[in-house]
Amino acid sequence: MKDCIFCKIVKGEIPAYKVYEDKDFLSFLDIKPLTKGNALVIPKKHYRWTYNIPNFGEYFEVAKKVALAAQDAFKAEWICFLTLGFEVPHAHIRVIPRYNKDLHGTVIDPNVYENFSKEEMEKIAEQITDII
Repeated sequence: MKDCIFCKIVKGEIPAYKVYEDKDFLSFLDIKPLTKGNALVIPKKHYRWTYNIPNFGEYFEVAKKVALAAQDAFKAEWICFLTLGFEVPHAHIRVIPRYNKDLHGTVIDPNVYENFSKEEMEKIAEQITDII
């Protein structure tokens, strides 16, 4: 899709803090991270909804891989997976590490996010990548 920001990331037209990549999927840090280690997992081919992805099981295995690496890297208490789909019209799973003392409490507020520097984002991506 021509104007899709995620398709542009896949093509390398827009930079991203990548944490995982294979022939079908890409994972990178959310630029407005809800918590430390918050990543997005997308198919490289454009699909509007997660349920449209033919290798759906493999897709969730990648999300699990990213989640476990983030949990290990940052000692998260648990991980949330969100597939809302209205922010960007390209299928994506939001992998959100959760901590007892994060900014959210019981319900995640998408308008409350961390402000990490470029250097911090690079370090966070590296820590996840090193474990994967």
